Amino acid sequence: MVAPGRGKRVARRTGISIRQRRVSAELRALRLAKGLSCKDVAEGVDCSESKISRMETGHRGLQPDDVSAILGFLRASSALRKELLDLVRDGSRQNWHEIHTSIATESTNWKDFIRLETDADTIRNYEAMLLPGLTQTRDYALEVMRAGDSRRSAEEMERMVAARMARQRRLVEPTAPELHYLIEETALTWRVGTPATMRAQLRHLLHLAERPKITVQVVPFAAGVHPGMNGSFVIFGFPAEPPVAYLESRGTSTFIEEADHVKTFQFAWQKLRAIALSPDDSARLITSVIGEPPCRER
Repeated sequence: MVAPGRGKRVARRTGISIRQRRVSAELRALRLAKGLSCKDVAEGVDCSESKISRMETGHRGLQPDDVSAILGFLRASSALRKELLDLVRDGSRQNWHEIHTSIATESTNWKDFIRLETDADTIRNYEAMLLPGLTQTRDYALEVMRAGDSRRSAEEMERMVAARMARQRRLVEPTAPELHYLIEETALTWRVGTPATMRAQLRHLLHLAERPKITVQVVPFAAGVHPGMNGSFVIFGFPAEPPVAYLESRGTSTFIEEADHVKTFQFAWQKLRAIALSPDDSARLITSVIGEPPCRER
């Protein structure tokens, strides 16, 4: 990603950072695990119930002393205390790049992603090689996970697939976000699993595209070189917060919060959208691929 030019003033982000979101969520999870109410915690640390509630929902800034007092009252482990207090102290820093040194750290990072997904009212997702996670069938998702991560047991992968299917159920709720997918034609023809698995997946994608809050467009082979060649990405939009961009590669994930950097993804999105097929033409292309043998195997 290109850094802002030297001497240029970088636009600052004024909303809740990813670090703050994680701390707020962990405080709430820890309280619930102890079977306590916000009122219980407020009485334990001598503050108002509304303050605890606002800290847990991200509607109040987090201060190290406040978080330390709550963690002490909830008897958090020393490791968790250190992790969360470090995040609070770094809370104003923008952008977050993490290396997944273990399955545990990858799982924690994935929770951050899901929190953004849950809070967003718009999700724009460009995918270069595979179909987007929220559009995947169970069989397709399982094949992707088997190919991409040999560290996990079959049982762990089944749980991950079940979690992904549960996330998809939100798409039919009244509060579902508006989803706009730009998908490379390669992803339609690169076979994942058996031919039957791939055909079922593409039919499912067509079905999703009929929903009022979901738009699917295909970036055709004929588009040539374009901004998406740098890789897949997601842009989360929120009702009252600045947008956040997300990208990942093998073993790493990056949340982009700095406004000028987010704009580079928004610009790439607009360029990709301009060269993509219309939703109707995309549906016709997907339908034609279903009727042909896939040309690639994964």
